Amino acid sequence: MRFEERLSDRDAWSIGDGCSAGRVLDLLSTKTVFLVVRECFYGTTRFDDFVTRIGASAPAVSRALKQLKAAGVVAPVVYREPGSRARDEYRLTEAGEDLLPVFLSLIQWGDRHLQDGRPPLSFVEAGTGRPIQVRVSAEPAPETVCDDIEIRLNPAWRRG
Repeated sequence: MRFEERLSDRDAWSIGDGCSAGRVLDLLSTKTVFLVVRECFYGTTRFDDFVTRIGASAPAVSRALKQLKAAGVVAPVVYREPGSRARDEYRLTEAGEDLLPVFLSLIQWGDRHLQDGRPPLSFVEAGTGRPIQVRVSAEPAPETVCDDIEIRLNPAWRRG
């Protein structure tokens, strides 16, 4: 990347706290927060299931959900099982769904650089089985949404 001419003197300007990347990192500031987002993409909705699937403490998951709710990434939806009190499930909002390319980009990078060629999961287009890939391009491309993606266990994966 390179800067346009008026930005070429890096000492003459700063975006400081206005940096969008910095703001995203502030939001996804802990592993637990990011793993809650992962679990939302994987279909987890209930608090106890987040705790179990992430392996984090209940207070850590509670803080993560509050942070994501305040940012408009998840929204609570009330449910009630027969004979029980009403509880909240957590679902991704439109802003949460818009994190899909961020989520998949991190997985794609980790698959390539941290998994020795054997990542645990594959993400494919549900209808065709073609691998989902995140790419930087100036060309418009059709958008793939969560419902269009199938997650498969990679047969080459071997737990470390």
